[in-house]
Amino acid sequence: MHSPDLVLALLADARLPVGAHTQSGGLEPAMTHGGLTSAGVPGFLAGRIATVVAVEAGTAVVARHRALAGLDPAPVVAAWAARTPSAPLREASEHLGRGYLRLAQRLWPGAAELAALGRRPPRPLVLGVVAALAGLDAARLVRLCGHEDVATVGAAALKLDPLDPAETVAWTLAAHPRIEALAAALAHLTDPDDIPAPSAPLVEHHSVLHARTRQRLFHA
Repeated sequence: MHSPDLVLALLADARLPVGAHTQSGGLEPAMTHGGLTSAGVPGFLAGRIATVVAVEAGTAVVARHRALAGLDPAPVVAAWAARTPSAPLREASEHLGRGYLRLAQRLWPGAAELAALGRRPPRPLVLGVVAALAGLDAARLVRLCGHEDVATVGAAALKLDPLDPAETVAWTLAAHPRIEALAAALAHLTDPDDIPAPSAPLVEHHSVLHARTRQRLFHA
């Protein structure tokens, strides 16, 4: 039995070898196609927490509930896909999901909940099932989703527009109240229909442009 706190620390570690280093949390597309600079990253993060992270975290929370209840994960995937209209963003999430699934199958070999996810599960679906297997509560799962997104953007910023690493730590701390508010708003979700459905048209548009860009550091 793996400690929930140990699993939480493991999943929040940027060194986890699941392919997260190939992602920029939408930062590279925003810089390349939207003219975003480092000065605008705190606002960019606030927008992601209210939109992209809300969808991902809500999906993970509902996936956790259904895994604990022994329910079919398919409706969660359908709800997530409907709220993620960008094909490149869905592909990026599935790429990460495969990495998380491979890791989870090493930690919980033979778990029926993991076998039910298929070959290309999106990342929040796998995180939700992992939370169920590890005994991770819903609020901490939301915090994990929020922290991972902010940390991904911060790590990418150091490669795209070199700056003082302490600045990215400040971004993380500044984002904390928004993540806590998200945890309070989403931790009770159980129905796929109740997953938030905010719109992030610029993130989606930039992701499509980025997918056609030949020279890039990150997949998305």
